[in-house]
Amino acid sequence: MRVLIVDDDAGLRQSLSLLLQGEGYQVTAEGSPTRALVLAGQESFDLILCDVRMPEMEGLEFLRRYQQARGEALVIMMSAYGGDDAAIAAMKEGAYDYLPKPFRSDEVLLTLHKAEERERLRGQVAALQAELTRWTDREVVAESPAMRRVMDLAARAAPHPSTVLITGESGTGKEIVARAVHRMSPRKTHRFVAVNCGAIPEALLESELFGHARGAFTGASVDKTGLFEEADGGTLLLDEIGDLPLLLQVKLLRVLQEHEIRRVGDSRPRRVDVRVIAATARDLEAEVRDGRFREDLYYRLNVLRIHIPPLRERLEDLDALVQALLLRAMDRSGRRLTLAPEALAALRERRWPGNVRELENAIERAAILSPDSVIRPDAFGSPGLPGPGGVGGAPHPGPHGAPARLKDVVEGAERAAIEEALAAAGGNRGRAAELLGVSQRNLFYKLKRLGLG
Repeated sequence: MRVLIVDDDAGLRQSLSLLLQGEGYQVTAEGSPTRALVLAGQESFDLILCDVRMPEMEGLEFLRRYQQARGEALVIMMSAYGGDDAAIAAMKEGAYDYLPKPFRSDEVLLTLHKAEERERLRGQVAALQAELTRWTDREVVAESPAMRRVMDLAARAAPHPSTVLITGESGTGKEIVARAVHRMSPRKTHRFVAVNCGAIPEALLESELFGHARGAFTGASVDKTGLFEEADGGTLLLDEIGDLPLLLQVKLLRVLQEHEIRRVGDSRPRRVDVRVIAATARDLEAEVRDGRFREDLYYRLNVLRIHIPPLRERLEDLDALVQALLLRAMDRSGRRLTLAPEALAALRERRWPGNVRELENAIERAAILSPDSVIRPDAFGSPGLPGPGGVGGAPHPGPHGAPARLKDVVEGAERAAIEEALAAAGGNRGRAAELLGVSQRNLFYKLKRLGLG
């Protein structure tokens, strides 16, 4: 432990230095408080022993300046005047303790040992808080080594303002990890704003991102604030960044470089302080090679990269995910639910091409359709067929691989799954699409193909 002694009395500095060095402390002694402040700004100390009354600078002033410079060492004041008002004032200002002069060796060592213990406990608390922040985010399940690595990267990336690129298959939880990065960052008290770049028509996306001025186009009757401005001071998630049109890729690159946006139809630039996180299920390197994604934007986004593995590669997370999702389904339905052991075993056998989203939809749908409080395997459909988690999964092989029979099986399973989802959603197609783990567009296509639309 490193100790800095600040006292204009050369004899006291020498005696204290010898005492503390004999106890294993690394000691630096300085007679000038001004030079001591410079030294404390250049080197790291754990404890500072500072005299209250010095001709060059009072100990209370030293303490104030040290704290203003964001010094982190514990400061112990030394006073030759017993209950010195200055020493008491220093305690009120944040000094850890004070030693009355003259002091015995055991008094000095006891005070320093108490300070050491406090620092040790403070370090343990800080470490525990950091660990809790990292691993107990209630939306993130990280039982597997793979997901622990993901969350470790998220925790490392969080304090920095750099852009983050999150990659992974659809349904792996990219937005959840992005939210975790935001919650662990200094921006956590500001907004987290998410937008799916593939869900908004190209003609409207620029206005959605950057806003527009009144009269910018037909129907623009008022000024509109864009998502970049809404996220000012916070984090903006650009989900499905691979779907961003090339023209807007150029404008996004300019925003990332210059930290300012320009509303559609407005000549005045506006400064924004936004941390951008991009997410995609696409292979952006291939998109760059094929000319569909700008290389300069790709490198600008890919400063810190977090790849989320598919659920089939981290099945250690499955049990914990099932329990968390079951609790969420119970909260929504108001029913007490349990999962039969054989049902959990059946879930472990699946490959989950739709990943965590498919699993979530499967659990929610099973909770809705189960006639009693125990969810059994039949609530999840047949393995290999498009079940409650999604439509269009791996087809069940027909006898002898007959193509016509195979097609009938697949279509029949799709039809049954869609009809059950529509019934569970009360006919709401958007909600049915969520339960099935497919896009609304995909669901509408299947409804038309199967004659259900």
